[in-house]
Amino acid sequence: MNQFSNRIPREIGGLQNLAHLSLRHNKLQGSIPDSMSNMVGLEFLDLSHNNISGIIPKSLEKLQNLNYFNISVNKLYGEIPSGGPFKNLSSQFFIYNEALCGSSRFSVPPCPTSSKQTSKRKKLIVLFLLLAIAVVFVPMTFVLLSIRYKRGKSVPQQADLLSIVERERISYYELLRATNALSESNLIGSGSFGSVYKGVLKSGTAIAVKVFNLQLDAAFKSFDMECEVLRSLRYRNLVKVITSCSNLDFKALVLQYMPNGSLEKYLYSHNYFLDIRQRLSIVIDVACALEYLHHVCSSPVIHCDLEPSNVLLDEDMVAHLSDFGISKLLGEDESDLYTKTLETLGYIAPEYGQDGLVSTKCDVYSYGIMLLETFTRRKPTEFEGDLSLKQWVSYSLPDAVMDVADSNLVPPMDNHLKKKLDCVASIMKVALDCCIESPARRTNMKDVVGMLEKIRIQLLAC
Repeated sequence: MNQFSNRIPREIGGLQNLAHLSLRHNKLQGSIPDSMSNMVGLEFLDLSHNNISGIIPKSLEKLQNLNYFNISVNKLYGEIPSGGPFKNLSSQFFIYNEALCGSSRFSVPPCPTSSKQTSKRKKLIVLFLLLAIAVVFVPMTFVLLSIRYKRGKSVPQQADLLSIVERERISYYELLRATNALSESNLIGSGSFGSVYKGVLKSGTAIAVKVFNLQLDAAFKSFDMECEVLRSLRYRNLVKVITSCSNLDFKALVLQYMPNGSLEKYLYSHNYFLDIRQRLSIVIDVACALEYLHHVCSSPVIHCDLEPSNVLLDEDMVAHLSDFGISKLLGEDESDLYTKTLETLGYIAPEYGQDGLVSTKCDVYSYGIMLLETFTRRKPTEFEGDLSLKQWVSYSLPDAVMDVADSNLVPPMDNHLKKKLDCVASIMKVALDCCIESPARRTNMKDVVGMLEKIRIQLLAC
């Protein structure tokens, strides 16, 4: 996070004993030097958020100790190596590059073949298929349109479908079938503007259907806002919207189903438990989502309703930020704006609650409160009078962190008790930096991600 520019020097390959190298958030250009394959001691390499171009050297497959390699948000292209440490790397480490290709597990397209003969054969096959489709489907289309016109007056109006992320078409009647007519047995959650139901499509795909309560005037605005925001957003740690379904009497979003529910469920249910590493991984996922919304999007997005119930967990316990019903979009020349819509009590930044002034710093404040809640397992609404969750924690740092940390998080007999408590204290210090009263003095989500990643590396040694 400096202002380093120009190329990465090839002489860096001589640092064979270096284990940790982070050059993220600089202005580095040029290619990744092939000499880096000589840095056999590397365990952690972060080159993200630069202007690095060229290919990823295949010789890096030799770095057998490398377990973290992040090159996201650069201008790289070509094939992602598949051997050595690349077998276990996450797809999120390669996002936002120009034209990377390779294995589907990296969420990139397959690399094109170099064979001209194969290319010609594919073109002929495609041409043949197009002719076949034209011969068969054009007459059929006229027939179907004629039938639909004749039935138009007798069949109830079907929901209009607005494609947001994928062009998958799901009708109103298919949603009813998938959710057993929105039965209570399929209900998995309720919010301010509606309810969420689990559904299963004919293909066997599980979905979540967020149905808006149209008796509330605010629900119409909430639906429109989620459509507007999520149409242009696509990020690993945001809940994916498959499509929307809307007519005069029904509005719903079809969402990616999250089988492990919310962070709130894991914090407060006696049947579930998250250890310190799992909790840290989840809050880093949320921080990455906010970093994307605040700093990567062309128009910054303010979520405005950050709390554990809006952090959903997939089958791999990866966190996804959800519920953009009261979120705000900042214009090109805006850094803040006024609103009358308030988020959940306990998480509201002072300037938001008092004056209705929202900015990305409001999300940072809410994130800090949620971070404290995650590691203390105490709701911010539990406190009364002059004492708040933030004050309760700050009074106990750094010497009495054991008194405020979740008692199940670091058992007294843990062999690494001191190191883990130090990590928890560091996490809470980051949280307190997020929820400073003055918006101007609060940290930003880029720095939060960097600080939490350093703490995660410390935990790996425990």
